[in-house]
Amino acid sequence: MLQFMRAGDTLVVTRIDRLARSMRDLQNIVHELKQRGVHLRATEQPIDTGTAAGKAFLDMLGVFAEFETNLRRERQAEGVAKAKADGRYTGKGRPRSIDVAAVRTLKSQGLGATEIAEKLGIGRASVYRVFDQLDEMPAAPPAEAAE
Repeated sequence: MLQFMRAGDTLVVTRIDRLARSMRDLQNIVHELKQRGVHLRATEQPIDTGTAAGKAFLDMLGVFAEFETNLRRERQAEGVAKAKADGRYTGKGRPRSIDVAAVRTLKSQGLGATEIAEKLGIGRASVYRVFDQLDEMPAAPPAEAAE
């Protein structure tokens, strides 16, 4: 979007936190817009970089938004540390909920992805991911006949 902005344009956003991830990012975007002669306006905040008051308010909001992000990050880190101490955090994500063997069995019975997904109560995309895994796995060796 920034590539299409031209001198005299106004970039309109609802809130500045939807525009940038950090104060540094916001400053870089605002600097680039200024270099191109583009104004920034937020509809839900009194920000219009075409005015001195708007520029000042933008900087203040940016500082508070970054402060809030840092607080959230600290609280998250504290929560993770507590969960680790309590033995509830492994860092491996949630346990798998897809029974690969069941998908394999249903596929071998000739069922399609949609039918398998409905039978197992999972998404079709999950079934296709298992299909991809099955294609990458070497075929099981044939069972040898008893002599």
